Amino acid sequence: MNSTTTSTIAILLALSVSLPTFAGVPREFFVARDGNDLNPGTRESPFASCLAARNAIRKLRSEAESLDAGATVWIHGGTYEFAEPLVLNREDSGTGKAPIVFRAVDREHVQFSGSRRVSEFRPVTDTQVLERLGAESRDNVLVADLRASGVSDFGQVTASQQRIEVFFQDQPMRLARWPNEGFVNIVNVVGSTSFKSHGIPGTKEGWFTYDGERPSRWLNEPDGWLHGYWFWDWSDSYQQIESIDAAAKTIRLASPFHNYGYRNNQRYYALNLLAELDQPGEWYLDRQSGMLYFWPPATIERNSVAISMLPSLLDIEECEGIVFRDITFEGTRSTAIRIRNSQNCVIEDCTIRNTGSWGVSIQGGSGCMVQHSELYGLGEGGVSLSGGDRETLSPAGHTCLSNHIHDFGRLYRTYRPAVSIAGVGNRIAHNLIHQGPHNAIQLGGNEHVIEFNEIHHVCFETGDVGAFYMGRDWTQRGTIIRHNYFHDIQGPGLHGAMAVYLDDAASGMQIIGNVFLRAGRAAFIGGGRDNLVENNIFVDCEPSVHVDARGVGWMRDTITGLMPERLEAMPYRTSPWKDRYPQLLTLLADEPGKPKYNEVRHNVSWGGTWLNAEELPKSLTTFEGNLTDVDPAFVADVRAPDVTILDFQLRTDSPALKLDFKPIPVEKIGLLK
Repeated sequence: MNSTTTSTIAILLALSVSLPTFAGVPREFFVARDGNDLNPGTRESPFASCLAARNAIRKLRSEAESLDAGATVWIHGGTYEFAEPLVLNREDSGTGKAPIVFRAVDREHVQFSGSRRVSEFRPVTDTQVLERLGAESRDNVLVADLRASGVSDFGQVTASQQRIEVFFQDQPMRLARWPNEGFVNIVNVVGSTSFKSHGIPGTKEGWFTYDGERPSRWLNEPDGWLHGYWFWDWSDSYQQIESIDAAAKTIRLASPFHNYGYRNNQRYYALNLLAELDQPGEWYLDRQSGMLYFWPPATIERNSVAISMLPSLLDIEECEGIVFRDITFEGTRSTAIRIRNSQNCVIEDCTIRNTGSWGVSIQGGSGCMVQHSELYGLGEGGVSLSGGDRETLSPAGHTCLSNHIHDFGRLYRTYRPAVSIAGVGNRIAHNLIHQGPHNAIQLGGNEHVIEFNEIHHVCFETGDVGAFYMGRDWTQRGTIIRHNYFHDIQGPGLHGAMAVYLDDAASGMQIIGNVFLRAGRAAFIGGGRDNLVENNIFVDCEPSVHVDARGVGWMRDTITGLMPERLEAMPYRTSPWKDRYPQLLTLLADEPGKPKYNEVRHNVSWGGTWLNAEELPKSLTTFEGNLTDVDPAFVADVRAPDVTILDFQLRTDSPALKLDFKPIPVEKIGLLK
């Protein structure tokens, strides 16, 4: 063997040893807080950012390197403050079988933050500020110059997705408000344009009288706001204060006014008021000076205070095969993670918290998932799933699976559910959802599956609300709500809360094999048709089942106006619509205002009230094989304080089984182990 041949073999051997991967093995890159983006991204010399790792993967592709086995970006523990969102697009894609994975190293605690740390706080010495603060606050409130800390974008006071927030030890703090808890009530509305809605009087203008003397403290506040439920208990909004007349005890709000108007005795609170910074955890930002005033709940230490800056942390668009695992996303003004028009992208085993808007938004595309994650402290909703083609009834197959979603709707209280689902053919399964002021699940579209979820302690601040909610469209049908556990659901006001709320003629739904315990008006059919309520267990509900005929009453104009418009917007006369939903072909000629063809079969109702239905809807509904007001013989006491879903199994001698009741697979309900 000559020397040239020997040298060539040696070089080839050296190259083979230095290559980062072999065929069939994912490429690997590493990121660490003490790394450098000029490094090669190896285990020994990591990058400092995921952006550098993304660019390295792009470079491999540009050099015609194979990524047939995908790639993994391993991220070491620590907090990574993003200067801009991480953007992934088509050129960053993997595949479903060979994804591009971003994940924590050995479950080290990795935080992606959209916030900026602020630490230079000092006592307040400005005499004008001290005069505005209450006596109890002057020695406790500290001040920091945000501009000196590099924060100059102060966002908006209350605008969705633009709202700046303060976090202390990873907990959201509260903009100074009064009262500190709950609400006060409008005494009398005094606007000049009066009207009635459903017989209830109100005014169009935001102008009303108040009780007590407290608002006189706000006369020198430059940008005070009120947040309230101004007419209905299911619609909240923020309204800026235009003026206060302390002598007349009136408050005028700035336009635009609330779209539903204002009425007596409705509730509100005031916020963004330095004069009301009077307890630990409250803050106020002077947008003119850039000074942040804060009463910390504990001693401020390095990095314990953060200000939300970025709108989002992760934007994925037109991608395939992207996975994020074991990462905490936090501190954004808007939605933390946005996935648009993408396929097989997965967020799993992550924590998404302290956002100004949603946790995760998935729009368009197919096969994307949020699973085994915890989402909480969300300014608006948890997970938004939207995808599929309603024209062709083609499913998207997006999934929200086995997530713990709680403490959502923190800033914007209504119609910001734990999970919003729209389009065709998406799935919400095995989630634990609780502590939300309004809906838990809000639905639009067709042929979704909602199953094996546990939902409790939602709807607690709002009225005429459903833990599950949909309404006002005959064409949104085919969804199955099965094997869920709804419990401890109550709302204030005349109409309270429902567990499954098919509002305003919602039709073509299946409510099968669910368990309802103390779940308000549990299965509520609000004037719709073609709905099935079958094989459910109801305990101490008021009532278990409700059916009404609003379509021939107060909703008559909607039945002859908006509802046919929405029907005609869909191709219901052609396939696949006419094959899947033949009922729509004859609906308009078949007394569309009447709640026809609903079926209530083989249910168990114990305690509470079985049925609320006037004679017309009752006569049009099929009731068959229901066990009511008879002890169904559960295996345990389902009214015990420590009741679990397993207690709802029936003994073999249960009278329900003789009525063709099928045992519910309660052992499968809830988070996956």
